[in-house]
Amino acid sequence: MLKKLIINTLKYLFFLMLGLVLLWLSFRTIDLNALWDDVRSANYYWMLLAVIFAIISHVFRALRWNLLINSMGYRTRTTTTFSAVMIGYLANTAVPRMGELMRCGVLSRKEKVPFNALFGSVISERLFDLIVLALLLVSVVAFQWALLGDFVGDMTLPFVQSISRNVFTLSLFGLSVVAVVALLWWLRKRYHNHLEELPGYPKIKEIISGLLDGIKTIKRMRQKWLFLFYTVMIWFFYILMTWMPLYMLDETAHLGLRAGITLLAIGSLGIVAPVPGGIGAYHFIGKAVLVELFMINPIGAGSFVAITHAGQTLLNVTLGGFAYLWMFFIDHKKASNDTAGIPSK
Repeated sequence: MLKKLIINTLKYLFFLMLGLVLLWLSFRTIDLNALWDDVRSANYYWMLLAVIFAIISHVFRALRWNLLINSMGYRTRTTTTFSAVMIGYLANTAVPRMGELMRCGVLSRKEKVPFNALFGSVISERLFDLIVLALLLVSVVAFQWALLGDFVGDMTLPFVQSISRNVFTLSLFGLSVVAVVALLWWLRKRYHNHLEELPGYPKIKEIISGLLDGIKTIKRMRQKWLFLFYTVMIWFFYILMTWMPLYMLDETAHLGLRAGITLLAIGSLGIVAPVPGGIGAYHFIGKAVLVELFMINPIGAGSFVAITHAGQTLLNVTLGGFAYLWMFFIDHKKASNDTAGIPSK
């Protein structure tokens, strides 16, 4: 247990240091006094709009998650689901990928829904969002190849070269993974009865079954069109919350919707990077997009990423903290599934 704690702590410190290094690289050549003047003179009306649009996108995320949970036969309230989502964002601000566990944990405790089923539904939801992000990235690059071609080439060339130099190693690793999976599958089929007798096996089987049940919620869900509508609305408001802040600075005010979509698609890679709260990674990528693609001066680009990241972080911390207080100290309503019995499948 202590060894695992030490390893996790070292991993956290490593990614935190990586984020701080990227943050330093983003601002090391910028006159911080000029940047501060930019920050003070910004029109924060546009940032307020972005915050409102972000909250609306989170509401749609909660509504979409409700569909997945309800399709497993459990009842939820939008207020508690939304609060759980915001607590998850709060957790991600401190520890990368902790938010998915945290939001499942608090909702499980509040509404009496099995944690493993919730976590499975989150995996399903995240996979769907990953597909949407990938499609958005491909569309942005395809329709703006004249603008993005060289940028993408410079960003991916080291990765492609690394793969080409290690084709044999990667192929061997891939075959090894397939062999291990095949062996485990054969052992399970061959010694199924003996596995049932192992201590802890029924519990592990129950957890895996719950995860798979959650993952398969989209396939089983009746309101698929409503799920797609909620997904479209989530990403529509993501675009708005990225586009609107461009108008708060003179340097970026002339950029339009295309720049907002490009920033969302490429800048999201910084948010999903395994650094606490996307710090450094978002600044580095967002500034590079503005400077290299749209020819914004480094001070304006630095001001934009600093303000937008701070605004989103402040939103997550404030609303996430209030959501926690609401769920466990203010809202005393009975859990939705206290008398639900065995959920229908």
